[in-house]
Amino acid sequence: MRVLVAFDKFKDSLDAGAACRIAAEALHSARPDWQIDLCPLADGGDGFAEILTRAAGGELRRATVTGPLGTPVEAALGFAESPAAAHSFVGAGKIALIEMAQASGLALVPPAQRNPWRTTTRGTGELILAAARGNVSAIVLGVGGSATHDAGLGALTALGLTARTADGATIANPIPETWAALAKVDGRIATPLPRLYLATDVTNPLMGTFGAASVFAPQKGLLEEDFTRLEYMTGRVAAMLCSQAGKHPLLCETPGCGAAGGLAFGLHCAADATLLRGFDFVSAWLGLDARLAAADVVITGEGSFDSSSLAGKAPGEVARRALALGKKVHVFAGTVAAPAEGFLAHAITPSGTDLATALRGAPENLALAVRTAFTRSP
Repeated sequence: MRVLVAFDKFKDSLDAGAACRIAAEALHSARPDWQIDLCPLADGGDGFAEILTRAAGGELRRATVTGPLGTPVEAALGFAESPAAAHSFVGAGKIALIEMAQASGLALVPPAQRNPWRTTTRGTGELILAAARGNVSAIVLGVGGSATHDAGLGALTALGLTARTADGATIANPIPETWAALAKVDGRIATPLPRLYLATDVTNPLMGTFGAASVFAPQKGLLEEDFTRLEYMTGRVAAMLCSQAGKHPLLCETPGCGAAGGLAFGLHCAADATLLRGFDFVSAWLGLDARLAAADVVITGEGSFDSSSLAGKAPGEVARRALALGKKVHVFAGTVAAPAEGFLAHAITPSGTDLATALRGAPENLALAVRTAFTRSP
């Protein structure tokens, strides 16, 4: 029996690699004669750079960049040869793999300090520059897990653009808190960049009912009474960026431009970045379809498996593709709030457990749930 173990992260508890290893060890204890293929997942958020770099036998490096609160952070970036299956997405050659979560991610901000008015993507722009210095044919930036809502202005100023007040003064740190004084964005990308791709698992536009402020900013600390003001100011900034780049104002309606607090919009607009569907790219890079075809049983999951998991997120896509191939699928998650349509769902957290205890206990709970499920039956 051959088993594919393909987990995404358990947010604030286990990264994807750790979840895969724990599940594999538990599975081996229950079924020691089974073959196990480990395939950690990421679709643009936390773990994107490391997972893809290691899968391709590439090199991880470190860079010091500006964190979301303006203080230095250490970020990982990867360099690897593009696998043949990924050539249709990013071409052949040496590829830089980076993630905005390493430089501007929500996990870098203590819960009490989360505030989208005060966070910046400047470090993501610095990470792009560090990647460009690696003599690569393309850069793929994962845009998920952000702490920001600056429409990419921080990243763009790191790349060479300038945010100005009405009297022409430079706004050095154009976070939303300063946007009332912002009157113009000018300049150009100072360093020639290789082709820039943005991998994201969301299809939200920049603004509106399903936009960045409506859907994602509350997770980053936005108060309900501040939504209208942030939405209005986001529209002003979008218009300035479109004017600077000579793009049509309706560009902000492009699906996916709302990713990472509008970072996707800013880079798409002013740096000509191309949006990629994160999971499709990751799947090709990891050779996932062939690995699914070779498996008899597929195990996947994440921290919370809910309706959004079945709407394009990595574990839901793994389950969907595996079921289409006639494979038996097990989903393990901290909580399960989606109907089990053809797969076996396992909520690993004991009933009545508070969140803090559940997060601490995830490694033991995952191991126990996998061991129990496969001791009974495949």
